[in-house]
Amino acid sequence: MDLGAFSVSLAVKDLAASQTFYEHLGFAVCGGDASQNWLILRNGECTIGLFQGMFDRNILTFNPGWMNDASPLESFTDVRELQRQLKAKGVTLSNEADESTTGPASFVVVDPDGNPILVDQHV
Repeated sequence: MDLGAFSVSLAVKDLAASQTFYEHLGFAVCGGDASQNWLILRNGECTIGLFQGMFDRNILTFNPGWMNDASPLESFTDVRELQRQLKAKGVTLSNEADESTTGPASFVVVDPDGNPILVDQHV
């Protein structure tokens, strides 16, 4: 099962302070909107998202249809198909994509330790 590009979405208390900290570690802003309290940063092949006031926990994030640099893939498994495959394996979803739609959609699963995993398709 190919879930797409991987990143960690961090729930931060102070976006500017977190941005500065991660820039010191070599990350650079490559997307997002600070006025909306979120930024995407990259360091080589590593991607993190900083989200102030949007989540209560850090989230593992996968993006079907994207390469690690957020460029679109020609071929990929749609998020709704991934959702169907997981449900067929008995995995419980805490939030589901509407299977009657196409294009962007997402779902959330929670691992046995309570860590949320967001599968978020943007294409």
